[in-house]
Amino acid sequence: MYKGQSITVIIPCLNEEEGIRRVLENMPDFVDEVIVVDNNSTDRTHDVASSMGAKVIRESVRGYGRSYKRGFANATGDLIVTLDGDHSYPVDALSYLIEAFRHLEVDFLNASRFPVRDRHAMSFKHKVGNLILSLAMSALYFRWVRDSQSGMWVFRRSILAEMKLVSDGMAFSEEIKIEALKSPKVRFGEISILYTSRLGEIKLNPWRDGFQNLWFLVMKRFS
Repeated sequence: MYKGQSITVIIPCLNEEEGIRRVLENMPDFVDEVIVVDNNSTDRTHDVASSMGAKVIRESVRGYGRSYKRGFANATGDLIVTLDGDHSYPVDALSYLIEAFRHLEVDFLNASRFPVRDRHAMSFKHKVGNLILSLAMSALYFRWVRDSQSGMWVFRRSILAEMKLVSDGMAFSEEIKIEALKSPKVRFGEISILYTSRLGEIKLNPWRDGFQNLWFLVMKRFS
């Protein structure tokens, strides 16, 4: 519980046994519920997360968005905070983010990774790709978003009822922000965080996922 509001943290994981241990070790005490969505991992992600007190839910169909939708369906907190299981997002900054969420009086807060202060955290290719996608999203939806691909958000669980989330893949990250921006009932905000190098294997395919996300932006805007 944080200042009268219950907190659920949702972490989608695919083969993150190394990173998830570090994430859960640093989880603040005020978090009421930690849901790790194991997206059919072949390593010890499930066992590690379970042994450290997380509620582990298996999603057998692979997909970033698929994992999140499974996690949302099982969340009970007033506020939902999302993280990746690779320890690249600052789990020790959760109180800072929630305070910013409260101070800005928003319903959805996006944690922007930019400017990237750790030079090892993101390659030049990924920086350019993220910039193109963020510019495209900002132009299509007439609202500047610094980091359309960030995987760390704080939002009121109640606003999920206002959203139509269809993506099962990596485009889910931009889609949930689009849905927040589109709704007249949802106040959107953004704040910078310290993004660091990930632990474990890289799953993102920059060319494939980048083009798919760009195409999804266009299709969602004009569908």
